[in-house]
Amino acid sequence: MAELTCVGCGPGDPELLTVKAVKAIKAADVIMCPTSKEGKESIAYSIISSIVDNSRKPEIVNLVFPMVKDKEILEDTWEKNTRTIAESVRGGKNVVYLTVGDPSLYSTWIYIHRELREKYPDVKINIIPGIVSMFAFASKVGISIAEGDETMAVIPACYDLARVKETAKNCDTMVFLKDGRYFDQVISLLKEAGFPDNSLFAIAQDVGTDQEIVKKLTLGEVTKETFTNKYFSIMVVKRA
Repeated sequence: MAELTCVGCGPGDPELLTVKAVKAIKAADVIMCPTSKEGKESIAYSIISSIVDNSRKPEIVNLVFPMVKDKEILEDTWEKNTRTIAESVRGGKNVVYLTVGDPSLYSTWIYIHRELREKYPDVKINIIPGIVSMFAFASKVGISIAEGDETMAVIPACYDLARVKETAKNCDTMVFLKDGRYFDQVISLLKEAGFPDNSLFAIAQDVGTDQEIVKKLTLGEVTKETFTNKYFSIMVVKRA
């Protein structure tokens, strides 16, 4: 029976794919790849392209997820892409849907999965987790994200700075994922929330790829040149 498998592709290094993920990708009849706009290469597919079994000649389908906040556009996109996926599975194809990182953390898969359960309950679904960028990052920098009774918060992007400040007052570690264009806005905010200058500060972009840049210093050493403007970035600040 045909089924759909969502594969978490991890942070970017193909060698960090799980064995289970590799098996699913190699066995796929169709590989569905999210991308932000028509004609743009899927980052998720670029991670797994070297392990695709081309002897099977799987169909590669790019699904566009525009980077917008308009709720109507987003909902139309989720509905359209979910229909494409479901029709392929119902047509007897074993389909793999790719997502960077892990399917359960700030992923397009979350919305697709919701649509599938509501409108296509007959589609059999498997989910294969992937390594999350913050853990790949921590291993690169050689730091702990949290230990003992420390608390941590994960922030997707700094849209609501007042909310970030309140969260920072009650956490020992702040993990900022994705949009690096906002990172510089939170430094003074973290200091106001009680993070001293000798707090650990680490930042990276394109973790797990050959464009990877990683920096480790203290909060007090941070300057404008420290930051990245890349979307796929991560920043960790750990209270001293």
